[in-house]
Amino acid sequence: MTMNFNVEFYETVAGGSPVRDFLDELKKNDSDDFAAVLAGLDKLRNRQYHRPPLSKSVGNKLFELRHVGKLNTRVLYFFVRGWRIVAVHGIRNKAWDIPVRDRRTAVARMEDWLARAGQ
Repeated sequence: MTMNFNVEFYETVAGGSPVRDFLDELKKNDSDDFAAVLAGLDKLRNRQYHRPPLSKSVGNKLFELRHVGKLNTRVLYFFVRGWRIVAVHGIRNKAWDIPVRDRRTAVARMEDWLARAGQ
């Protein structure tokens, strides 16, 4: 029996979910990209595709799920023991590089999640 990953969304201390909010906005503004990102998350969950062009390491233990459309749509995530993936940040931009500000946000959320989870 193969194990699937559990994909979780980072939640703030106040209970907000920035990635869920990002996906809700994406669904409203670009349903095609939204569908592609959900399909990509499903591939990660089912261990079908953990390599480029869908997914790759971006450093600091973070990975990106990337969909190239009108804009590059990315969900930044990290792996946790116990077959878990935690999505911490979503961005859309035209550039191939992830802006420093967004990297910092993703790292801060990862560190917050790990500290609160006692990892």
